[in-house]
Amino acid sequence: MGRHISYGVVGCGMMGQEHLRNIALLPDADVVAIFEPDPAMRAIAASLAPRAVLFSSLPELLARPELDCVLIASPNHLHSAQLREIAATRALPLMVEKPLFIDQDEAEAMRDFAAGYPAPVWVAMEYRYMPPVAKFIAEAEAATGAIRMLTIREHRYPFLEKVGAWNRFNRTSGGTFVEKCCHFFDLMRLILRSEPVRVMASAGQAVNHLDERYCDEVPDIWDNGYVLVDFASGARAMLELCMFADGSRYQEEICAVGAGGKIECLVPGPTRFWPPQAGSAPVPLVTVSPRRPDTPYTFELPVDPTLLEAGDHNGSTFYQHQRFCAALRGEGRVEVTLDDGWRAVAMGMAAQRSAREGIAIADPMSQRLS
Repeated sequence: MGRHISYGVVGCGMMGQEHLRNIALLPDADVVAIFEPDPAMRAIAASLAPRAVLFSSLPELLARPELDCVLIASPNHLHSAQLREIAATRALPLMVEKPLFIDQDEAEAMRDFAAGYPAPVWVAMEYRYMPPVAKFIAEAEAATGAIRMLTIREHRYPFLEKVGAWNRFNRTSGGTFVEKCCHFFDLMRLILRSEPVRVMASAGQAVNHLDERYCDEVPDIWDNGYVLVDFASGARAMLELCMFADGSRYQEEICAVGAGGKIECLVPGPTRFWPPQAGSAPVPLVTVSPRRPDTPYTFELPVDPTLLEAGDHNGSTFYQHQRFCAALRGEGRVEVTLDDGWRAVAMGMAAQRSAREGIAIADPMSQRLS
């Protein structure tokens, strides 16, 4: 085992609890400090990390001397301010859940933060580390002979209930294309190894949350949409999102095509949502379809059941923490940088604006962190 890593955790709602369960599986890491203001979430966090000390503020947590790093898994609209508070108080290594920020006013502040923060920061993009997606990424270039078209489809259940319903409103979530889909924009850049030059989107709220009320407000979060992205390399990508497709056998489907062939990836949704009457949950698959010879072949990529029990992201949260801890020990690098996180949000904001205003957004990366 390597050097032991002691985490402080900020925010222990649904995603924070997934992080707690996965950190507990690491043999050489644990959670020693937690800041979670909601009483119900605080109680659950205490049961998942019984050796952690619970604090009532972020400064109190940061004063804990044995901390090696801090994980931020608070609601989206708190990330930017909490990052700046940590920078001003004690600049520890960080893992911060996506999205880094949620509105344009915070974009400049994040540029300043990135330019001056002296410790490593890893932006949590779990989809990169799902075993079938990782296999897809590793094989895509050889399978296609250079990707010309990339399609990502997510057909899933509606947004889950979160503390204070923050994920029901654009003002606290950033909007669906920022909150949910920055994962997919990150994957597009990673897979295509290129930057977007134009974003076009159509989206809306068709089915979900329309009968809900929070202080007499109706949720305004979108539940479906399409996004087209042109890349500098000449490749193009498409995202198709539907959040009222609960009965889908596979939640994510990714397909890349080039002159040499096609590769596809099929990823099931969370095991806990699979209906028992439907039999065994589906196994993640990657299929390669060469043009010549035209015989497809498929890889099955089952995920360790222990990791499936620990979270909703096909084991990726565990693998992400393994690599993060390795980076803190000097045995690896930060794989998802502040710049990666910033660009994923910029693409999501461009998609939100395109769909809202009915226009194509040129040069969505015109502002950058470095």
